[in-house]
Amino acid sequence: MTALRLGMLTPSSNTVLEPATAAMLRDTPEITAHFARFRVTAINLGDGALAQFDHAPILAAAELLADAKVHAICGSGPPGGGRGLGAARALWDATTGRPGTPATTATLALADALRILGTQRLGLVTPYLADVQRAIAATFGREGFPVAAERHLADPGNFSFAAHTPETVAAMIRAVAAEGADAAAVFCTNFRGAAVVAALEAEAGIPVLDSVALALWGAIRTAVGDPSRSRGWGRLFGI
Repeated sequence: MTALRLGMLTPSSNTVLEPATAAMLRDTPEITAHFARFRVTAINLGDGALAQFDHAPILAAAELLADAKVHAICGSGPPGGGRGLGAARALWDATTGRPGTPATTATLALADALRILGTQRLGLVTPYLADVQRAIAATFGREGFPVAAERHLADPGNFSFAAHTPETVAAMIRAVAAEGADAAAVFCTNFRGAAVVAALEAEAGIPVLDSVALALWGAIRTAVGDPSRSRGWGRLFGI
């Protein structure tokens, strides 16, 4: 099979993304993930936190990944959720243009997956503060995916997000499913949702879209690869 090298741009205080991605790629040695970090230590809507997602440091990290001749680069932080998908698209157009490597983000991958699935009632699950949650809900509402149910933990993060257990994430998914969501999005790449996706999909009967899985799925698709080569991590990899 054709080898794929995927470049993943990772918030500096994230401790979930790398091991979870490695687990998802365990049975596909022809696909490898390579990581570069940019500084993110808090998630809120203040000027300082938003400045963490300015273009310059992210593009610098992307250029380092491009040295490894990766086939695609995926941004695994939250820009686009609070600022709108237009901002995310502008940044990743710049990422594609400057290092010359096709690029996407976990947020853009979520929008793509929701379109493919025909989602009409989104359930949003995050560890974020309430105002961040509202901004993300508004973003996806504008994209045609109204948030019908939500759960958040009011955690200012970012490092602390990883301390919440998979059982906590599972309970939040159950809650939004019970309120009528036809798909659940676990929207944070430092949140332990990936390991519970398959079981919760079987239990709740709806797609569960975890941001770590979305980052990998989006990167593979951007590299013109076949995401279905990664199995056992939910419906996402079969669409």
